Amino acid sequence: MTAGEITPFPVIGAWTLRRATGADLDRLVALESEIFRSDAWPHSLWRSELESPHTWYLVVVRADAPAEVLGYAGLLSLPHAHDADVQTIGLSAELRGHGLGRALMGQLHAEARRRGIREMFLDVRVDNPVAQALYRSFGYEQIGVRKGYYQPDNVDAYVMKAVL
Repeated sequence: MTAGEITPFPVIGAWTLRRATGADLDRLVALESEIFRSDAWPHSLWRSELESPHTWYLVVVRADAPAEVLGYAGLLSLPHAHDADVQTIGLSAELRGHGLGRALMGQLHAEARRRGIREMFLDVRVDNPVAQALYRSFGYEQIGVRKGYYQPDNVDAYVMKAVL
């Protein structure tokens, strides 16, 4: 693939993945609040994530309604680094169980490989076994615990790592 070439994103059933844009900001903030009620990212953080040259975000949209954001995932990688972080991943309740979380993770890993990343890291709530199972299926292993990481709920996070 050459610089500037567009990566084709998959279509899964009635949904497709595409790069997130600033036009998605309000819907991302609203969806984040639906998914992560107590510890949702604020508007200002989402704005900085979308504007950062070091992040790469995808959204899940209906194939027939490309402005209707129903899921998202993001990657953070610094120039010349060999490691990257999964910043976030979330799906509306209606999209869970259709393989879209797997599709998002697959695309994050593909982009990380394109950037020369060798190791991926993420944090996941200890009380979210579904997400943990998804991450393990991509080769992530628990390497630590962050006590009280998710606030205000005071829920611990597992730190997980995968070698690409």
